Amino acid sequence: MRQTTMKNQTRYWWKTIASFLLVLFTMPLGHALMIMMEHLIIPTALHYTAFAMGGVGLLMVIIGVFARNDTKQTLWGLFGGLLFWTGWVEFLFMYYANRYGVQPEMLNGEVVTRPEYLIMPTSFGFWAMFMVLYLFSVKTGCNFINWCQTALFRSKKSEIVARPMTRHTSIVTFMELNMMLWSCYLLLMFCYDSNFLGDHHPVTMLIGMGCLVGSVFMFRRQLRLASWGANIRMAIATVIVFWTPVEILGRMDFFSEIWVDPLGHPTEMITILAVFVILTIYLWYIASKKKQKAAPQSSR
Repeated sequence: MRQTTMKNQTRYWWKTIASFLLVLFTMPLGHALMIMMEHLIIPTALHYTAFAMGGVGLLMVIIGVFARNDTKQTLWGLFGGLLFWTGWVEFLFMYYANRYGVQPEMLNGEVVTRPEYLIMPTSFGFWAMFMVLYLFSVKTGCNFINWCQTALFRSKKSEIVARPMTRHTSIVTFMELNMMLWSCYLLLMFCYDSNFLGDHHPVTMLIGMGCLVGSVFMFRRQLRLASWGANIRMAIATVIVFWTPVEILGRMDFFSEIWVDPLGHPTEMITILAVFVILTIYLWYIASKKKQKAAPQSSR
């Protein structure tokens, strides 16, 4: 009993910080990737390239299903999910927004919301459809979904949500990333819409503060996860929730968003990219090393 308590109190600082930074750096790099592609690729080729990127992302997630290591499956799902989101979600919204002449939201002569994000709230019904599936049909390890299921179903939770889906870590990571990004973008877009709240509305500020405080508690929980794979998956949720107030503050010009102008901040963006690549190589090496250690044991 005492050993179990001591184990639960162990904090894995390096794993948590490395996982957090790995996922955190995908946020500005993802934004910068879109900006760079728009600047460097002609419009016709851009749409084909973006669509191919989404396809590659989906293929990476499927490859991850067959990986034999939890950390590698998580990394396949994370990186594949990022390419999928960028290529088949953001760029597709951009394509149709541009094709049908959706205008960006302007303030003092500057673009504050790009056209693709203005039409993203139209996907709310599809998002609600996925949430109904998760709430009523999926027994999951997500604390938020578990809380919602307990609040809704009370004592009948185990009867209504009887069993989990077939678990593939790569698919779980992929869905977590995309559902979290989708949810937070919808939240932000509804907050920014002056017909609902507006970007300077007190409720918008409270949502940003709530997400910031929530991310601190999520980080504390993440500190207790000993597995690299589980820590990275928790970092996805922690970072996306943390990034919500970053987006709000950036919109309010509290700081300069260097990832919106990567060509104007090459040193900073290259530094972020270099650290991201180093962390990725390190985590892949750790995963491969674990696999090599497991092989002799299984042969016994």
